[in-house]
Amino acid sequence: MELYRARARESTDAKAGVLAVFEAYIDHAELGYEHGFRGCGLLSAAAELPVGSPGRDVVRRHKEQVESILTEHQQALTTPDHAAELAGHCALLLEGGMARAGLEGQPARLEQAKRIAAGLVDAL
Repeated sequence: MELYRARARESTDAKAGVLAVFEAYIDHAELGYEHGFRGCGLLSAAAELPVGSPGRDVVRRHKEQVESILTEHQQALTTPDHAAELAGHCALLLEGGMARAGLEGQPARLEQAKRIAAGLVDAL
């Protein structure tokens, strides 16, 4: 979240706020990890926990928080219902981009997800 907050401080409008979320994920993927970037550590940890585990709930709440941030930015651009729907699409782009970036060990898929999200926002 700190990576997002740093990016959000530079945002000048709602679209920039949406893209700040993607940029924070890209920043995370570009950090120097001892064993290279391997994707979302939260999802990796959650996958190892049993269904119903409190740890999985923590990860789910974090992912919901990210989607909520996306919704808030997009509400400045469209109706609340459409903003929530678009935020869901962006959240899926983020998670898919993060999974592929982790497998590939570099952020290209997150950069692609950001471009797709920019196009969705531009289409509003």
